[in-house]
Amino acid sequence: MGTRADFYVGKEWIGSVAWDGYEWSEKPDSPIASAKTEQDFRLAVETMFGPREDVTRPEQGWPWPWKNSQTTDFAYVFEDEKVSIYIFGHKATGQLDEDGFRISEDEKCQDFPDMTKIQNVTLGPRSGVIVIGGK
Repeated sequence: MGTRADFYVGKEWIGSVAWDGYEWSEKPDSPIASAKTEQDFRLAVETMFGPREDVTRPEQGWPWPWKNSQTTDFAYVFEDEKVSIYIFGHKATGQLDEDGFRISEDEKCQDFPDMTKIQNVTLGPRSGVIVIGGK
C-alpha cells in the first residue's frame, strides 16, 4: 500500500495523494513544507499535483475508507502562517532525523473535517493499494 497524504488550508481539504506522501516531510526546504503564505502553499501543492496520476481532488470525493485525516499517514496543513505536518493525526514536532519525527500525544488534531458525506472510495490508481495476483 502507498503512503497517503492529505493537504489542507485550515479546515479546507484541497486534495490527496496515494503514493510517497512522506516525501515533503523529509525535505523541509521543499516548496510545500516551507510555504510561508497560503498562496505559496496552494501553488506548491497544485504544482506537485500536476504530473501525478495518484491525485484526488475535492470534486472527486474523499478517496479513503476512513472518515478523516486522523487515519491518513501524513496530512500537510497550512495553518497559523506555516505548514504543520500530522502523522496519523498527531502533530509532528521537531525535525526529521534518523529516528523519524517525534509526535505529540498532546497535539493530536481532533478537528479534521468529517468527510463521510463526500466519501468516494476508489480502488484504482488513486487508492495506493497494490494488488498482487496469481493463479
